[in-house]
This record gives sequence, structure tokens and C-alpha cells, in this order.
Amino acid sequence: MRSQVFFADHKIREAYRKLENSKNEKKKLYEWINRAIDDLAENCFCGIQISKKQIPRDYSKKYGARNLWKYNLPNAWRVLYTIKKEEAEIISIILEWMNHADYERKFKY
Repeated sequence: MRSQVFFADHKIREAYRKLENSKNEKKKLYEWINRAIDDLAENCFCGIQISKKQIPRDYSKKYGARNLWKYNLPNAWRVLYTIKKEEAEIISIILEWMNHADYERKFKY
């Protein structure tokens, strides 16, 4: 199912833009996130849904996230996003991205 892709807030959007002009792995991360954005635009359900009971409270409070999905990037990075429906339109909202260690810490694995 196609969707429009947005960043949850301006801080996340700015962090993404800074990656574009960086070097080495950060530049690769920018390219991987770009690929994720393209894939989410084509199919918002292409990620892996995270159990509702595992959704961190800060995502629910800050972004009103009632569902949470992860999109796996190379080198064990993750993009975390939520899906919302506004009128007749599906929207994917990128909440953040993180490496595997931070992901495990956030989700208490």
C-alpha cells in the first residue's frame, strides 16, 4: 500500500539532511535511509511490525504512535516508523533510526 513519508519532527529531518553532506558511514546511512523512504512510499507495510506492548512510551506520548514498525538497514541499523491514516491517505512517519545496540537497549532485549 503506497504512502507518503514524513519525518516525525524538524529535528529528525535536520539530522537526516546533515547525513547527506557527511562522509564515510554516515553518508552510507543517508543512502540507506533514502532507500527505506523509497520502499515505504511504495509499501508502508514493508517493515516488521513491533508488538504493541513493546512500543516505548515516549513514542506514544511524543508522537501519538499506536503502532510501530522497524525497517532493517545494512550494518544492523534500524529505521523506526509509525503508520497513520489521514482521510483517504496513508502516511508513514519516521520516528528515528538507530544502530543495533541502541535498538536492543531501547526495546530492552
